[in-house]
Amino acid sequence: MEATPKIRVLVVDDEHVIADTLVVILRQSGYEATAFYNAQSALEGIEAGCPELVISDVVMPGMSGVEMAVLIKERYPDCKVLLFSGNAAMVDMLASARQQGHDFELMAKPVHPSDLLAIIAR
Repeated sequence: MEATPKIRVLVVDDEHVIADTLVVILRQSGYEATAFYNAQSALEGIEAGCPELVISDVVMPGMSGVEMAVLIKERYPDCKVLLFSGNAAMVDMLASARQQGHDFELMAKPVHPSDLLAIIAR
């Protein structure tokens, strides 16, 4: 009998402890998770093989999570993107993405592990 393939998840956050912690939680829940600490390295990681889901912080140095999410959806339309932020002012960034035809779900930081896993399971 074949094993069910694990769902691949990329976690992107410039705060290493957050990215690494989310990866541990996801792995313990049966996901194949990898951490990246900036948008550029995550985009390079996606080129090696598109995951089913990318979970990303919004505010990062260089490219924002929203900008990265738009690029991902343009290049890999089947990849789901979930954004999270500790900054309530992200509404303007998301509005800009919506004007481009992209609608991303935004979770507030910090996110409780059980809430995150419930959202991913949908």
